[in-house]
Amino acid sequence: MAGKASKTSARIARKAAAKPVAAKAKSKLGKAAKPVLLAGGNPQIAKGYGDAPVAAYITAMPGWKREVGRRLDALIVATVPGVRKAVKWNSPFYGVADQDQGWFLAFHCFTKYVKVTFFRGASLRPAPLGASKHRQVRYLDIYEGGLDEAQFVAWVKQASQLPGERM
Repeated sequence: MAGKASKTSARIARKAAAKPVAAKAKSKLGKAAKPVLLAGGNPQIAKGYGDAPVAAYITAMPGWKREVGRRLDALIVATVPGVRKAVKWNSPFYGVADQDQGWFLAFHCFTKYVKVTFFRGASLRPAPLGASKHRQVRYLDIYEGGLDEAQFVAWVKQASQLPGERM
């Protein structure tokens, strides 16, 4: 019996030792792992600050939502000079760079739409229609082909001038 146990232990040890080597070999080849899509097609992107994690999130958005993400990002950047960006909780967040007042907007992929969250949306005029259990938060659900750019830009301009949400 003792010989059998030691053979099993040796086999398990060899397998365990081989796994890190295989992982190192893949990373040396430079192959980046494809982001995992969570429920509803939302990309799982590591938390990070700056343009790179947000760009990675947008690139990983599935289908027509990728173009919506690109357009939202471009409109926000054009409307709020020096906007700061981050990915938190698998969603891109946007805040005013020269004021460390928090975040004014985020978006997230769902199966049939992209949900934009305005953290002080109840103060926007007109307020986005999507209500929340949080008194100040309002949502904008964007379905394929359904982005009203002029209204979105007006909301972004207003939202960026309000105190942001600290998270």
